Amino acid sequence: MNYNDWVKMTLIHGGQLHQVAEQYKIPTADWLDLSTGIAPISYPIPNIPLTVWQQLPQQSSELIAVAKQYYQCQQLVVTNGSQAIIQALPTLYRQKNIESQDVYVPYRGYKEHAHAWKMAGYTLHFYQGNLPEITKLQPNSVLVVINPNNPTGQVFNHEVLSQYQAKLKQLNGLFILDEAFIDVIPNNPSFSSQVNDSHTLVLRSFGKFFGLAGIRIGFLVADNYWCQKFEALLGPWQVNGPAQIIAEHALRDTNWHIEQCNKLNSLRIHQEALLWQLFTKKLVKCIQGCDLFLTLSFHQHDSAKKIYHLLCQQGIYCRLSDEQETLRFGIGKEGSIKRLESACRQACKNLNELKNTGN
Repeated sequence: MNYNDWVKMTLIHGGQLHQVAEQYKIPTADWLDLSTGIAPISYPIPNIPLTVWQQLPQQSSELIAVAKQYYQCQQLVVTNGSQAIIQALPTLYRQKNIESQDVYVPYRGYKEHAHAWKMAGYTLHFYQGNLPEITKLQPNSVLVVINPNNPTGQVFNHEVLSQYQAKLKQLNGLFILDEAFIDVIPNNPSFSSQVNDSHTLVLRSFGKFFGLAGIRIGFLVADNYWCQKFEALLGPWQVNGPAQIIAEHALRDTNWHIEQCNKLNSLRIHQEALLWQLFTKKLVKCIQGCDLFLTLSFHQHDSAKKIYHLLCQQGIYCRLSDEQETLRFGIGKEGSIKRLESACRQACKNLNELKNTGN
């Protein structure tokens, strides 16, 4: 794949329901949207005083304190989502390390990382599955790890990550961990507590686990150097006041965290079993993911694209991968599973008919 083809893929994201609805001429209200990895169960919005809506947002010391407790870190920056950090980081890093040129990024994963570094003039090195060979990392280089990976669900353990962290520090490089989906991974494998100098950064998403992506809030776990740099760059009023109130309540609610993990795990197990039953091992090679999404890989290269189209014709919106080889399904609510089951059965029936007619 050449770079021009790759750049086109970076512009595609899940959650573009209005665009897909227009393409298939089905009203947006009639769709089941499973195109993102956002939890289908949202944290209940607390009462927000009118003054919070009226005033300019101030940085909340209460939110900072509860976020440090939740993420088990010493310092962090509150942002309006990870995207602002991803886009600004390459330019800021060049100011810090002018010798840096090489960036290692996953071939499969959130491609805005690679896009931002490439646009800033860095040389990209893609790695598949396993992390790049540690002995071949270049001096002053950057390594981006998505943990767990989206869409594969692959999780790297602490021991492995610690080895790379030490190596990047030795090379005067930068180690970046995107932990957008890690809240649902058992035994809390987050690397947030291991950030102790300017060679490591951790991105944490709020909206996915708490089912509130629309309020646009996220966190950068970093040392004092990076916290000061990003606070100066992002400026005041980065996150609106109501979002800060909601996030503070949600991060503090430990009982809800436990309930959410249990519910999502139960929904994931049910949905994964259903997808195996519907598509069967003759069609599907494997199902990967976590308790926020499931990714289906197919034996036949073109099956994913065909099934995506057949599901869209029925108002079911999942995520066709950039490579058009896999389908990622967000986790649906209990009430939506019957509709998903019916649509998948019909899609499989239609797929067989297409095969029989040679299309």
